[in-house]
Amino acid sequence: MRSFANVQELKAAAGETVGPTEWRTITQDQVNLFADATDDHQWIHVDPERAKETPFGGTIAHGFLTLSLLPSFLTELMTVGQIEMAVNFGLNKVRFPKPVPVGSRVRASGELVDIKNSPAGQLATVKVSVELEGERRPVCVAEALLLYVPVAE
Repeated sequence: MRSFANVQELKAAAGETVGPTEWRTITQDQVNLFADATDDHQWIHVDPERAKETPFGGTIAHGFLTLSLLPSFLTELMTVGQIEMAVNFGLNKVRFPKPVPVGSRVRASGELVDIKNSPAGQLATVKVSVELEGERRPVCVAEALLLYVPVAE
């Protein structure tokens, strides 16, 4: 966890990498709950018996499940002081270069790309890479946009 005293300190760290987070295991229960929440019950995610016959050898997590872990990864990667709140402002580029087999472990690192002034505060771009234990290629790469709202004076 990297702690920044304020947004100015965060801005000065542009180009630096934070992390990695702790490893997290992706479970079939988690995948099934995500399928229920999103109405995406594609068999490669929820049918372990059928998925055994695929090149993956079993079920894989939804790409968007992996992406949905970004907010919790980001809170584990860094904190910023002297702000009212941090708001998820969206994403830029998102890619899923490799599948995440159920039962595997993932973790994330972040690169502080840029911080720009915005009418509502400071808009930070953080390139988050999610890695699969034992693999070189990431399973998800996304530019997360975080709006840091200053403390009202």
